[in-house]
Amino acid sequence: MSEPEREFGRRRARPVPRGRQVDPEALAEVREVLGDAPRRRDLLIEHLHRLQDRFGHLRVAHLAALAEEMRLAQTEVFEVATFYEHFDVVREGEDPPPPITVRVCTSLPCTLAGGEALLEELRAAVDPARVRVVGASCMGACDRAPACRIGRRPLAPADREAVRRVIESGELEPELPAYHGLQAYRNMGGYALLQRVRSGRLAAESVIDALSRADLRGMGGAGFPTGRKWAIVREQPAPRYLAVNADEGEPGTFKDRHLLSTDPHRVLEGALVAAAVVGVERIYLYLRDEYPELHEVLRREIGELEAAGLVAPGFVELRRGAGAYICGEESAMIESIEGKRGLPRHRPPYVASVGLFGRPTLVNNVETLYWVRDILEKGADWWVARGRRGHRGLRHFSLSGRVRRPGVKLAPAGITARELIEEYGGGMADGHRFVAYLPGGASGGILPAELADIPLDFGTLEPHGAFVGSHAVIVLSDRDDLVDAAAGLLRFFAHESCGQCTPCRLGTEKCLRLLERRELDGARLADLVRVMRDASICGLGQAAGNPVDSLFRHFRDRLTAGGGAR
Repeated sequence: MSEPEREFGRRRARPVPRGRQVDPEALAEVREVLGDAPRRRDLLIEHLHRLQDRFGHLRVAHLAALAEEMRLAQTEVFEVATFYEHFDVVREGEDPPPPITVRVCTSLPCTLAGGEALLEELRAAVDPARVRVVGASCMGACDRAPACRIGRRPLAPADREAVRRVIESGELEPELPAYHGLQAYRNMGGYALLQRVRSGRLAAESVIDALSRADLRGMGGAGFPTGRKWAIVREQPAPRYLAVNADEGEPGTFKDRHLLSTDPHRVLEGALVAAAVVGVERIYLYLRDEYPELHEVLRREIGELEAAGLVAPGFVELRRGAGAYICGEESAMIESIEGKRGLPRHRPPYVASVGLFGRPTLVNNVETLYWVRDILEKGADWWVARGRRGHRGLRHFSLSGRVRRPGVKLAPAGITARELIEEYGGGMADGHRFVAYLPGGASGGILPAELADIPLDFGTLEPHGAFVGSHAVIVLSDRDDLVDAAAGLLRFFAHESCGQCTPCRLGTEKCLRLLERRELDGARLADLVRVMRDASICGLGQAAGNPVDSLFRHFRDRLTAGGGAR
């Protein structure tokens, strides 16, 4: 070997290690913020929240220090911090955001109520050195549109003057809702059911049988039979986990917020019953970041359960989302709970066998768990008799749009959209004529008023290219442009796509551009929708084209070249 070759092969000590160096001051600040909290990998998102809450943004120096403190590669921390909408990563040379951020909802119900106009009005009115105004996805306040969030304080309905008052007051933390606390809930018989299940007086097999006979379904959108899901996970090897999906982010959906802000212990008892029946090691309750007031409610009430001895400390872990609609998909939610980007997993394997930390995991929606106590105490026959037209049970419908009385409506399964509007919504808003409705939020398709007499339930709307999903009904009128509405929905999906698969990432953007330019080429759009539906990894891409498909299936005669559909 020649001397140059030998010289090249020698390992020379570098004066400093490779990569970004950790600033000692930033490391000290990270350690002070984290305190004695565990440095586990799955708590990465929680620790990012702690830093952002403390400093108002995430400095690159803090991210590097956090990686050092958690013994993670810096790339792992950076990719997670930049994935989620609510984390503001400030790179070297960039100015931090202003101290106050106002997020204005631009989803369909808020747009109908003037949300886009409010966004522009606020941008022109605020001091940009002090206040930043940005558009945001659905905030779960569709019944009080338009909605916004100032700091961590939700405001709905919002207008320029109300926003100004909040900013000037400096009161940027949320107000807590009035709800049934632990003692009030126990005074109404709460947690007696849990004690019966834990003691064996109500056998696990009897619980599963009752839920199966009642035909309780998953209310998050998929409608999978609850009893069957519990039985499947119960048969898997231990340890098992339960993940409560409280990440509703579908435009038009706000029922989980209503349930948790009025009767949180009914949901918690349902979760604890599920845990006892299935035999889980721990419950993870994943709540979207847009509900800061509910984070405080649940933190307090879980603490009350622990103090009362109803659960062991740490058995129920509350986890905070960070502004990613995709985390409503169960496997993406599991990835997020593990402290990762919310990227949906390829299936199989399904989360029932390989879920959280690679273990069998039961995933249930908030409303599904809410109904467990009533069904087990009143009986499956009681539940079955609540529906209409042979459909079973009750549903919390999120009703918004052009109706007199929007809100969460407790109504029978099998009710029609026309009945829901007239009996529960007070009819159409003054000056509006019923033209169309979305039966299942942004992804459930758009149906004409002529099809408003179909029962709203799982399996009834699919022949018409729609589905009931999470039972979010948005009502449109003769004053609304349906192409604009469809474009708004595609804008939401394009923004919320995780980007993992090409059909969804590019297909949503391409559909959006065509709709915005009014290039209503039915064959071209249908081809894009078909590719997204057939080749996307998860339900976001598979359903994102439903609004476009609905335009040409039900409103073709109202479409005009370069025009709209009313």
